[in-house]
This record gives sequence, C-alpha cells and structure tokens, in this order.
Amino acid sequence: MSAVTVEAPRKAPRQGDVLTEEALDFLAALHRRFTPRRDELLALRKARRAEIARTGALDFLPTARVRDDEWRVAPAPPALQDRRVEITGPTDRKMTVNALNSGARVWLADFEDASSPTWENVIGGQANLNDAFTRRIDFTDDRGKRYALKPDEELATVVTRPRGWHLDERHLTVEGRPIPGALVDFGLFFFHNAARLAAAGRGPYFYLPKLESHLEARLWNDVFVFAQEEVGIPFGTVRATVLIETITAAFEMDEILYELRDHASGLNAGRWDYLFSLIKNFRDAGPRFVLPDRAAITMTAPFMRAYTELLVATCHRRGAHAIGGMAAFIPSKDPKVNAEAFAKVRADKDREAQDGFDGSWVAHPGLVPVAREAFDAVLGDRPHQKDRLREDVRVTADQLLAVDALDASPTCDGLCNALQVGTRYLRSWLDGRGAVAVFDLMEDVATAEISRSQIWQWIDAGVTLDNGERVTREYVRQVAADQMVKMRDEVGEDAFVGHGWEEAYELLLRIALDEEYVDFLTLPAYELLD
Repeated sequence: MSAVTVEAPRKAPRQGDVLTEEALDFLAALHRRFTPRRDELLALRKARRAEIARTGALDFLPTARVRDDEWRVAPAPPALQDRRVEITGPTDRKMTVNALNSGARVWLADFEDASSPTWENVIGGQANLNDAFTRRIDFTDDRGKRYALKPDEELATVVTRPRGWHLDERHLTVEGRPIPGALVDFGLFFFHNAARLAAAGRGPYFYLPKLESHLEARLWNDVFVFAQEEVGIPFGTVRATVLIETITAAFEMDEILYELRDHASGLNAGRWDYLFSLIKNFRDAGPRFVLPDRAAITMTAPFMRAYTELLVATCHRRGAHAIGGMAAFIPSKDPKVNAEAFAKVRADKDREAQDGFDGSWVAHPGLVPVAREAFDAVLGDRPHQKDRLREDVRVTADQLLAVDALDASPTCDGLCNALQVGTRYLRSWLDGRGAVAVFDLMEDVATAEISRSQIWQWIDAGVTLDNGERVTREYVRQVAADQMVKMRDEVGEDAFVGHGWEEAYELLLRIALDEEYVDFLTLPAYELLD
C-alpha cells in the first residue's frame, strides 16, 4: 500500500489511470526527499521580504565567480531549438487539442496560473496529456463540434508548467502532510511520460514558475537529477525554462541559469507576475514604488525595458533562449476591437524580436500567425538569434527599480477596473476555470493578483486618484458596491445570484482590504474550491 493518502471529496474521472500505486510511490519519494527543503526556502522568502521592507532596496548578489566567469548552459535539444511562437493555456481537453494543433512551436501546458486546481483539473489535466502523447485525444463541445489532433502535421512541443513552490495539494498527503503542488504536477507528469518523451526526443520539458532565488532553482535541479535516476532516463534529458516573474529573481538571472545549467533551456519574461511581485515586495516602501493603473504600465516603461534587456543579454551570453512575454489579447467579434488588438500584439512582438528575444507567448491560436510573422521577419530561417549577445546592455539595480520614472498616476477608472477584473476572474477561478476572457483579454491568476495588490498598496500609501478622492477602505467599499451593481445588471439576476459572484466579491475585498497582506491570493481562494 502506498504511503500517499488520497483525500479527495470525490473520485475524479480517470483517477485510477493517473494515481497508480507506482505513481503514488514516486510522489511519496519526491515529497520525503524535497519537501523539507521547500519549507526552508519558503521561510527564506519571508526573511528576504522583511529585509526589503526594512531597506526599501535590492541588489545583485556578490557572486563574482558565477557572474563574471565564462560558462554556458547545456545545448538546447532539437525540439527546443526553434521557439519563435509559444501558446499557453490550461490542460483541459479542448485546449489540449487546440494548442497542439495551433501552429505554435511550443505549448505551455499549464497546471499553474491558467488552471484552477480543482481535483478534477489536477487529475484530468494529467490524463489529457497522457492521451495526447499517444494520440488518443479528441473533444466534442456542446454544439456537437468535434476537435481532434491533425493526423499528418507536426504538433507543438509540450512544455509543462507545474504549480509554484508555495502551493500545496491538500488532496494528497504523506503522514498527514500535504504534498507540494509543484511535486504533484511534476511527479505525475514525469512518472507517466518521461520515458516515452525521452525516447521520442520531445522531452520531458518544464516551465518553472515564481522562483524567487537561485536556491529555489537549485532545488528544482536536484529534483530533476533524482527523478531521472528513478525513472531511468539519462542525466540532462530534462530541460527547464525559468519564468523571471519575481523582482528578486530578476537580480539573480545568472545564478539561476548556473544552478540549472545542465538542465536549463532559457528564461521567460513573465511580465504580469513580475508587476505583482514588484508591488508585493515593495508594497510599503513609500510613494516611490506606488504603481499606476495596470493599463498604464507598458513594456516600454524604463524599469520594464531594463528587465527585458537584462534578460536577453543574460540568456544569450549563457547560450540560453530568451522568451518574451504574453500577448493576452484575444480575437473579438467587433472588427474595430480586433484591428486595434492585433496592431498592439504585432507592435509588441516586433519590439521583442528586434530586441533579441528568440520567441514569445500568445494566449489564443488566432494570434499565432501575428507573432510568427514578427519573428519570421527577424529570424528568417534561423531557429533563434542567440548570437546577438547584446553587449551594449548595462543594467543597474536602480534601473530595475525605477518605478518612479513612470509618467502616470492611479485613477478612478483604474480602481474600477481592478475591482471588476478581480471579481470576474475570481468568480471563474472558483468555478474551476483558470484562463478567463475579461474585457477582450485572456486573464490568469496574475491579473487578480495585480488587481488586489494595487488596491492594497493604494490604500496603504493613501493615494489620491484623478477624481480627487483619497483611496481608503471605506472609499474602496463604496466603489466596489457600485461596480457589483453594474456586474449584476450586466449578467442578469438569475445568472448572478447563486453563481459565485458574491463569493468572489467578498474574497477580493477581504484580501484587498485586510491590514495584513496575503502573499498569494490562491492560498485563501484554494480553501473555497471543491
């Protein structure tokens, strides 16, 4: 009998196929070996945040041996040489088929921010990937439309993103302790698919989210080494791309790649979570770090330019891919909205390709051609542009933190948008959907994190909006009530009452207005799932 106890509220479809005795034993081995170190690293996060609160500063590490020496990561395998367009999305059955068929070079199969970790999604996502790799997957929607893999075309390479280190999977425990969600998602995928993918030269490959230090990258590297030995595939078969989506990780790009150098394939500019991390870490560091409305923060802002240029230069010096950020726009039925969105996406991808990125993300299959055209224009037949070393780039700590260089301030419209988007997204997340279309954008958890964090920061800093109102808890409650009425009127009473809107609204206000800042909204939200 396995050491893992399954404590699910109900049995998910295909649970027996995924949670085999051998797979559970593998999870138990990962948990016993690595969870204690995970716990220590989470404690170090808190200590570092306390130091940031005390000093209001961050700096690069004094690791001259790593930063100055000449070293490179392992060469990219053939399946990851050309990554000019990557599509992201959850691992539900329809998205699995559409993403693999999309024409993108890579599909980020997401168990993290684009997925709501209901028990059915955790198990169903693993089953869907297993079916995809054996080409046994199809899907028929409510209208009778059937989706199936294209039989004669090369499918996107799968790069799986497990949950971050901070989240547990409460339905799987060992001796009463929940197994970290990261180890569950990684372990089940690896156990069932690693040998098959290695034999085909298509993996296993991973995206690593929300790392805050090179020590967390070291932990992942040790997980990879152990897992490869346990399953019996060669050392170095795994490849990992790290999302640089925390402000602390931005100061440790060299060190993160160095820790993963035998298994690293690149870094990604996770722009939305990066903003969330910046707010979270400097939320009480004074007016210098107060961010304006999310819509006012573009990738041409000086501190965002510093971040992306440093990422490209670091990756190319080390022989790694530099992958650009998300194009969250989705096709609309309104031709004017569509034209404006596609123009913005094209400009964003043109800028990334010209800056030296080797590829970028889109959230919808309809945007794959737009992104591909931008990178085709720069790359041509080359798989990447890692020969562009960007030796002109010199980024300082002050430039990474130059939030006060933005020529914008918080507005009443920005507050209304944060309340609307946060409520709408959380309502869908609590209903089991993690990738949600809101106001013509495909949003994930990072959206709600930015929304509630900005509200918290604006209250803490006593920000005055463009309408002359000071942001207080009382004022936010007043505006929130007005926005709630608008959402109720929009969807109708029958679709509103009893459909999770009140629950999402109350959760958003609780974490946005609480005096104590919650590190991740998914921690209290997870308690409301199932």
